[in-house]
Amino acid sequence: MKTRTRKTAVKVLQVCDKLPETTNYYVVKKQLIRCATSVGANYRAACRAKSKADFVHKLHIVEEECDESIYWLELLIDLQEDGNQEVLKLINEFNQVLSIIVTALKTAKGIQNPK
Repeated sequence: MKTRTRKTAVKVLQVCDKLPETTNYYVVKKQLIRCATSVGANYRAACRAKSKADFVHKLHIVEEECDESIYWLELLIDLQEDGNQEVLKLINEFNQVLSIIVTALKTAKGIQNPK
């Protein structure tokens, strides 16, 4: 996951470099870069947690930043006239990471999935 989240952050940075230099895109790029790079940084922090409670707390931050990244990527899709395949792939990747983090949180909290 450390490598995966870092590579995803790099892809976000590369996509953002290609975006137009307008006010609308500036705001979205700034927010997207902040939260997308935060996913990996906070995941690394969770891996160094001092306790189970600290681990859960840090994973919640990863969850929030991942969800926020999806929001800004969806906003990019709305701003662009053509469906940007790179952005769609990033949305899919963040959704997968989010799913993994939510499952890890449930496991850490001892929450069983109903069958």
